[in-house]
Amino acid sequence: MSKPLQVYLEERELARLAAWARARGWTKSQAIRAAVRALTRSREEDPLLASSGMLDALPPDVSEQFDRHLEETFVAKTAARQPGKKRPARPAFRR
Repeated sequence: MSKPLQVYLEERELARLAAWARARGWTKSQAIRAAVRALTRSREEDPLLASSGMLDALPPDVSEQFDRHLEETFVAKTAARQPGKKRPARPAFRR
């Protein structure tokens, strides 16, 4: 059963809430309920929160330089060759 809650917001906060909710097709009440659930959710209920802190020795600038670190870690400079496969023959080139 829902219970009423009265909240006082500054004009700017109310305008931002209204714009955010309107952009998603939500009511302001729906937006506030979602925010309360997100803020009060326990680690066990959220897999992302549960995994936070699991990695050790991350670079101190990982948040600011996330894209660079991701590319350095997971993007190969050249395509890896599969063992046992030969490179396709190049067509003859005439000058």
